[in-house]
Parts: sequence; C-alpha cells; structure tokens
Amino acid sequence: MRDDVDDLSEAWARERPDLDLEPVEIFSRIDRLAHKLARVRSDAFAAYGVEGWEFDVLAALRRAGDPYELSPGRLLHETLVTSGTMTNRVDRLTDRGFVERYPDPEDRRGVLVRLTPEGKECVDGAFAALLAAEARLLADLPEDVRDLLVTHLRSLLLRFN
Repeated sequence: MRDDVDDLSEAWARERPDLDLEPVEIFSRIDRLAHKLARVRSDAFAAYGVEGWEFDVLAALRRAGDPYELSPGRLLHETLVTSGTMTNRVDRLTDRGFVERYPDPEDRRGVLVRLTPEGKECVDGAFAALLAAEARLLADLPEDVRDLLVTHLRSLLLRFN
C-alpha cells in the first residue's frame, strides 16, 4: 500500500538523492495524521457545539476532579497557551455558561475557574464522542501494533521535554 508521503519522498529522492529522507518518511506522516485527526476531533466536538480549544479547557477542569476547578495558572500549564489567550478563553466559556470564576479562598487576589454542570455535561459528551471516533480509527490495528505505537510515540514526544 502507498500513501501521499511515498510520492513526496520519491520526488525528493529523485531531486535530492544526496539527502537521507527518513525524517520525511516519518514526520510528514505524523504531520498529515495530525491534520486528519484534527478534523476527526472537530467533527466529534461539533456534535456538542464546542471547538477544540473549548474542549481543551473544559477537559482540563474535568480531569481535575470534583469540584472541577483550577487556577488560571494551572489551566495555562494544562493547555499550553499564554495568559492573555487563557483570559479570553475563560471569558468566552463563562459567557456560554460552561465555567464560572470564584475567588480563591487561599489567595485573596486569585480566582479559580470552575466547571458548571452544563460544562461538565458538554465535556463528558464530547469526550465520549471523541473516544468513539478515535477507537474506530484504531479498530483494525492489532493490539501489539497499538502498544508499539504508544511506546514509540511516547519516546519521540519525550525528546521535546
């Protein structure tokens, strides 16, 4: 079986036979998978009326456990965005009724962001839809191949830490 990256790699090999194209074989596939998976995620979230960035914030709060709240600083760490971006995101999620801000009882100047019942219902549904969509993508892969993917992708990702 062939994919688009095979064609791309062959064209580069023809034009630049002096280069080792192994990175292209790997990272172009990862990049293309990321784009395709972003569409799968978007479709799964659309059924619940949320965008990917909204899901990321709601999911971070949901994973925090009851009472489903985090400081804005912790949300920054969980979602890898800037403080200005997070402020905007929390404002928009507040307007939608998915989160609320509360004073931090341990820091008079601080606030906590808490998932509302509506936000919890939304993120739970969106996450279930996402898992179902992603499980369908993996369904034909044998368990040992999935295990190898986890191991090797983790190893590659850790190189960025």
